[in-house]
Amino acid sequence: MTSTAVAPQRTDAERTDAERFGDILAAQRAAYLRDGAPSLARRRGDLKRLKAALVAHRGAIEDAISADFGNRSRHETAMMEVMGVVQGIDYLERRLGRFMRPSNRHVAPYMRFSSGRVEYQPLGVVGVISPWNYPVNLSLMPVVTAIAAGNRVMLKPSKLVPATNAVLATILSETFSAEQVTIVSGDGSAFSALAFDHLVFTGSTAVGRSVMRAASENLVPVTLELGGKSPAIVAKGNVRDRVVSDIVFGKLLSGGQTCIAPDYALVQESDVDAFVASYDRLVKAAYPDGPTSKDYTSIVNDKEYQHLVDLIEDARAHGARTIEVGHRPGDASRRPHTLAPTVVLGVTDDMRIAHEEIFGPILPIFAYGDINDAIDYVNARPRPLALYYFGANDADRRTVLSSTTSGNVTINGTIMHVGQDDLPFGGVGASGMGKYHGIEGFRTLSHPKGIYVQGRWNSMRLMRAPFGKTADTVLNLFLR
Repeated sequence: MTSTAVAPQRTDAERTDAERFGDILAAQRAAYLRDGAPSLARRRGDLKRLKAALVAHRGAIEDAISADFGNRSRHETAMMEVMGVVQGIDYLERRLGRFMRPSNRHVAPYMRFSSGRVEYQPLGVVGVISPWNYPVNLSLMPVVTAIAAGNRVMLKPSKLVPATNAVLATILSETFSAEQVTIVSGDGSAFSALAFDHLVFTGSTAVGRSVMRAASENLVPVTLELGGKSPAIVAKGNVRDRVVSDIVFGKLLSGGQTCIAPDYALVQESDVDAFVASYDRLVKAAYPDGPTSKDYTSIVNDKEYQHLVDLIEDARAHGARTIEVGHRPGDASRRPHTLAPTVVLGVTDDMRIAHEEIFGPILPIFAYGDINDAIDYVNARPRPLALYYFGANDADRRTVLSSTTSGNVTINGTIMHVGQDDLPFGGVGASGMGKYHGIEGFRTLSHPKGIYVQGRWNSMRLMRAPFGKTADTVLNLFLR
């Protein structure tokens, strides 16, 4: 009599990330097939519970993000992270019934006794890969959108914000079962290679390429929210404190670590000196305690800090002039990985800062002569995630809007288009593909199933073999 040895059960720590992730995906997919699409009431209830959990954990979120960054303004966190998601939940919850409602469609004239409609069906399981710079908002808004569309979700946040991830794990585990929403950590390549029904990635263009490559092996559709060098164009004679204050806000929010921050400013050549003076004065007004202010955010870690220092040093080495602005910029060295607000003049194409996304409190200023020079400069580079224009509603504004292509545009302001939940948000070209705000986000994470109902009388029955005069008559009727 022989016996078959039973392989010992491996612990979770002994299994690969691909195995762990695959098991979670299989469990969520099985649960979706078992339970089917959730009702409107269930989706609304899920969104309301998540909103309540977010509000209840607001203090923990503010503490965790500040700990991960070294220092992050509590007000910025409350506004851009917690309030941003809460408003997104409110928007979807109020409109979800309309979004889910089937839409009637026209049928071909020769099928007029039939009907057609589109029903929006959940895709199944959606994967989300989120970055470190807005670790709550950019994790949860795709999750919220996926839940509104009736999906289950696997979330893999950035490993660079461990304290925030711990709070996210608490919020999600208190609100959802693991079969509905699960947060995981581990190998991003293994996660990207899973056979999701859709994958949402927010991060750099370089990593986005590898994510899309991995997803393509399983033909997984992807939404890529990337970045790029978003310009702020200031019309001639429009250097006013209100204008420059908006650029200071957009550039220095979260220490410049915002994917839609104005990366550089295009200022008419006769206005450059006034712009620099105004920028310095308004940075001082925004941060009266200088770069060690509690409202001024540190760079997330030493690696990202050194990258920014290298950009400045490379620009100087190639002849650029750098100016640290604001109160006591030298105080930045008193706080770990903190960089003083800096403007850079005389940037040329042989400098790294002219091509690499900055992601920090450094503002290159480019002088232009005619508005068409500014447009040509923007169009000679990859399409940005955002574009900002400051000027009157005149021919120049209309020319900028019609002659440039970007993810989104804000006129006479910065950043706040991302907070308009009824607008689609996303990039174009190198700055991304797909949308996940507004009804566009709901539809991105839904399957628009076309349904055709054949009428009792079907004129196309006259068009079946054997063909004869009747078929010719019908063809001649519709091919006139």
